[in-house]
Amino acid sequence: MSNILKKIDGKKTGIFAAGVLFGTAGIKLLSSKDAKKVYTKCTATVLRAKECIMKTVTNIQENAEDIYEEAKQINEAEETAAEEAEFADESTEETKTEE
Repeated sequence: MSNILKKIDGKKTGIFAAGVLFGTAGIKLLSSKDAKKVYTKCTATVLRAKECIMKTVTNIQENAEDIYEEAKQINEAEETAAEEAEFADESTEETKTEE
């Protein structure tokens, strides 16, 4: 009998016993009405957070689209102004060479 007790690892047995104890207590805790209330409130909080985050993401996307469109307009206006200035310079040079 003492040989059998020597072969048993006390640490592993203790961990196993604790797992069974906490596992059983955990199952009882999960099935309680208080736990259901806590999980329901946590789920509601997560859903509210998700909704808030999605609103923020949508707002950022809309603003990014607006910024992108404005940047394109600025670039187009600058290109047009540069082309007009280049055309004006060419016209001025042609006028000078004709004189």
